[in-house]
Amino acid sequence: MRGFAALFLVCISIVSRPAVAQSSSYLGFDRNDYPGDANLKILRQTFSYSGYWLNNPPGTRANTWAGKREKFESAGFGFLVLFNGRLYKELKRNPAALGQSDAQAAIASAQREGFPSRTIIFLDIEEGGRMLAEQKTYIYAWVDAVIASGFRAGVYCSGIPAKEGKTSIVTAEDIHANAQGRDISYWVTNDVCPPSPGCGFGNPPSPAQSGVSFADIWQFAQSPRRADFAAMCRNYNPDKNCYPPGVDAASRLHVDADTAASPDPSQGK
Repeated sequence: MRGFAALFLVCISIVSRPAVAQSSSYLGFDRNDYPGDANLKILRQTFSYSGYWLNNPPGTRANTWAGKREKFESAGFGFLVLFNGRLYKELKRNPAALGQSDAQAAIASAQREGFPSRTIIFLDIEEGGRMLAEQKTYIYAWVDAVIASGFRAGVYCSGIPAKEGKTSIVTAEDIHANAQGRDISYWVTNDVCPPSPGCGFGNPPSPAQSGVSFADIWQFAQSPRRADFAAMCRNYNPDKNCYPPGVDAASRLHVDADTAASPDPSQGK
């Protein structure tokens, strides 16, 4: 997943026990491309959960995650269930209807993949700054339809302050402030060092350390490292990607890194 202009501790047993955390936070990873069946064992040595796309990830023409839920759960992973939302340019006509139809697509895909009711589905919002009227209409229509179906709703969005004249706006705070009491989980991205630890997997920070106090999940590293935000992060691989412990850069098995208070943040098991 990429961000704006666009989920984690060594386990003693890969399948039979969850990863053992050194703090109250758990590491996870996400990536647009399915990592491959053969790589699940090594990834499970570091991560407690994984992102899981319900539709085509940003910039792709296919969803390589489709049909892989059982393999991930059998390997001991929890889930961050994710649906790729619309860009602003797609919302000029009836954003409410589009939000409702996209929610139905997300629900149908989640059911087809075998996720139980009450699973949190996150809407991927790739654009940052203040949400415009059409974006808010789309987001809340999507959230309302997902909740009405018996699932729960979340958003993946920016936790980085964006300049707006003489002030700044954080996308997550903007959506939260206008949610009118809706029960939404927040997965925020902030790969700026600090507060981000960069591409580090030692002691995962609390999601609240992202700068968004109500965040449930924090994506603190992206691959490749974004020069405009993460220039001060010094612990990425020389090719600018983030690789988990034990993974050779030649494999290109780079990840985006996340931290959460649960080893199954979407409660998708």
